[in-house]
Amino acid sequence: MPEYSKERVTFVSHDIELVGCLYLPSSQKGKVPGLTILGPVAFVKEQSPAQYATRMARAGFAVLIFDPRGHGESGGEPRRHESGVMKAEDVRAALDYLASRPEVAADQLFALGVCQGVNWIVDAAQADTRIRAIALVAGHYLTPETASLYLGGADAVAARIKRSQASPLHPADGSPVDYIPIVSLTDPEALLTAKPIYEWYIRWADRGPAWGFHGLWENRITRASEAGIWGHRVDHALLKLTTPTLMVHADRAASGPVIPRKLFDLIPADRKELVWLGDQVQFQFYEEPETIDRATEHVATWFRAAAKAGD
Repeated sequence: MPEYSKERVTFVSHDIELVGCLYLPSSQKGKVPGLTILGPVAFVKEQSPAQYATRMARAGFAVLIFDPRGHGESGGEPRRHESGVMKAEDVRAALDYLASRPEVAADQLFALGVCQGVNWIVDAAQADTRIRAIALVAGHYLTPETASLYLGGADAVAARIKRSQASPLHPADGSPVDYIPIVSLTDPEALLTAKPIYEWYIRWADRGPAWGFHGLWENRITRASEAGIWGHRVDHALLKLTTPTLMVHADRAASGPVIPRKLFDLIPADRKELVWLGDQVQFQFYEEPETIDRATEHVATWFRAAAKAGD
């Protein structure tokens, strides 16, 4: 018998239909814990969420991954707008759906963030007390220090935010929404311009019969997205985080070796744990089986302990 089943599902977030995949463990008897996952910036469910979902389903969790509003197969306009507020709301809608499933224990709900998704998982946990525990894996933690690291200094960050704030999501004159590439080696206005980041992401723009498993990732986001990305303060949010929190990181993961440790120390939760895997680069947390296996083993152990602690 296969270790898990996969079901295409739809559910609603703020009157918009979202498309997801629900992974259910095959060997479990009775109700199982529920988990939802957010991936990196402008992700689609076929990227890192699918990698983590399969492992967590094997570990005995019902896992719901989905395309957030405006992305992939899900509805919502404008397309490819990054909003942390909306993603946190979509997480809560995903939990509603999980709680409605007869296979899921509605009192054992968890949330996992990978890369930039960690920021919105923190926000969702503070807004929804149903989340028993969270896991933050290879986080691209959005702080002024992180933004300066990626963009080359505070002045560059301020200029990007100002330009973003001047770009309307719904232009009054009916003109098209302004977009920028997510990655580029030639366009300085792209969100991310480092060559390794470009080389990993650009493959997901491939289309055609051979690449159907890539989902509907597009190499663009609204210019208006940048203010909410580079201007976000997860450090402020973490100061109020009381949800049991696991942080998994590595020396060469996003945000580097110093920032995550500083942020971990800010968390006031009674139960928290920092797991440092080694010197892995960020992309190993996206697709290398050994790294993802190690990370999810820690995540599954953490969530099981949180479930027992609440019984």
